[in-house]
Amino acid sequence: MAPEQKSKSLLRNDLDKKRVGIKILEVLLSFIAFICEEVVNNCSDCRALYFFEFVSCTAVLFTILLLILLTTTLCESVGINRLSLVDFFFTLGMAVLFLIASCVFAAHNEGTALETTSVITGFLATVAFLFDVGLIYKEKGFPWSPKNPVSTRNPDNKESDEKKTLDDSGDTANNA
Repeated sequence: MAPEQKSKSLLRNDLDKKRVGIKILEVLLSFIAFICEEVVNNCSDCRALYFFEFVSCTAVLFTILLLILLTTTLCESVGINRLSLVDFFFTLGMAVLFLIASCVFAAHNEGTALETTSVITGFLATVAFLFDVGLIYKEKGFPWSPKNPVSTRNPDNKESDEKKTLDDSGDTANNA
């Protein structure tokens, strides 16, 4: 292939396989929790069941969307330039919502095997989301604070930077 011809790949080159694996695990656990909850036939107080259903379904759909955005160049096409911020807050929000939904559903169910399985997978999904938040923080820090700001100046040798700027403009340090 000639150097002028760049192949347009849909997959991103900076793909972190560990994080993608965690995202896939989040999708699978959320999906299992959703399916187990959907099969429940009877409920005495269905509000907890419905809240758990909402959280698990939201987690499945939006985590798949986020996984697609993280692994492809689609985010560049759509104009999402702060994907790390979206990823951090979505993952943290899902962890908190899954924790609340799992606690509420654990407290207000009839104890059937499907409900228990839903609650357990809900707590496991919470752990996966929290682990993912920890990975994001460990690898990149908080997404709203710059880790290594790019500087074109040399902080150790300011005089040479000033001289270089003057030399680039056509003047010498003696004429300035």
